Amino acid sequence: MDAQQLTARVLLASYTNGCFPMPNARNPNVIDFYRPDPRALIPLNEFHVSRSMRRELRRTDLHTQFNTCFETVMRECADRPDTWITEDFVRAYGELHALGFAHSVEIFHGEKLAGGVYGVAVGAAFFAESMFHKEKNMSKLALYRLVEQLLRKDFELLECQFLTPHLMSLGATTVPDEQYMDMLSAALERDATFV
Repeated sequence: MDAQQLTARVLLASYTNGCFPMPNARNPNVIDFYRPDPRALIPLNEFHVSRSMRRELRRTDLHTQFNTCFETVMRECADRPDTWITEDFVRAYGELHALGFAHSVEIFHGEKLAGGVYGVAVGAAFFAESMFHKEKNMSKLALYRLVEQLLRKDFELLECQFLTPHLMSLGATTVPDEQYMDMLSAALERDATFV
């Protein structure tokens, strides 16, 4: 698909059918849709909190906000040498955010945005897209606050696409595609509100 055809409607259709979009590696103006097997997810009750994370949770100079600077979080996630978050993605996910489906978790150190994560919520499923940090451990803290919010709001699925060593250290695991689709179907049948 041409990147300019990426819209909120296309994004919702892809997530609810078990896929997610990324620019083609050879041509960023073309969007491909992926459905990896196995699929990575973070079991909400099994998020691993390390000793360093426990220290961060005790800090009083940090605070968490939701959806106060969604586009900024996306742009910070894109601010790396090799990024898949193009202007077409910023536009399309911005549309999803305006419709109430895309959300950001923001960690502030005083007035400064120190880390964050963004993703898409449909039914009781949350699809984590990307995270960033400006200070050590702040992306992990943002993910922890995301999990905390999902548990508080009675979500049941946190999908994170591909398993990485970083996500494994936080408790992520993989499930076969068939199992993932069953989990997704069950989560989509339930209503949950992120904020």
